[in-house]
Amino acid sequence: MSRLTLRMQRVADALDRISVHTGQAISWLTLLMVIVTCIVVVLRYVFDMGWIWLQESVTWMHAMVFMIGAAYTLQREDHVRVDILYRGMTSKQQAWVNLLGTLFLLFPTTLLILFSSLSYVSASWQYQEVSQEAGGLHGLYILKAVIPVAAAMLSLQGLALGLRSGLVLLGLPADAHRTPDPEEML
Repeated sequence: MSRLTLRMQRVADALDRISVHTGQAISWLTLLMVIVTCIVVVLRYVFDMGWIWLQESVTWMHAMVFMIGAAYTLQREDHVRVDILYRGMTSKQQAWVNLLGTLFLLFPTTLLILFSSLSYVSASWQYQEVSQEAGGLHGLYILKAVIPVAAAMLSLQGLALGLRSGLVLLGLPADAHRTPDPEEML
């Protein structure tokens, strides 16, 4: 491998590690969501009581899993794609689809989200925005701050995908550019 391709591989691996670690860490919120939902149901139907902040916490956790987990989903190649055509393509054709899709679809979308959300998040922080519901969670501005973070993480994972696609287009063997399994990255 040339020096350039080795650097491309190392950068892609480092970006993958970020997505894997954050994705696996945030995935624990799904278990917590189930537990909190069960608590909400038991409190409401058995004890005839409930707290808005507890119900809102499930929505917050879901938002965090969705936004932070998006980069991990892309890294694992578990995102939605039209697989009918893609799976029949050669590895170089797939690399072209991934590269062009990243450049012309993923990057414009994530950059639009990133830059358009900054003023929205900034205003939320400035006003120390809270839930509109009486008894709801405080610190809504913290949750809103995840929007540009998620867009940045998805952009970085797109960069890793683009680098790996470039490696395929440069003619490297399949095992030299494959996306490692999360267990290998720990």
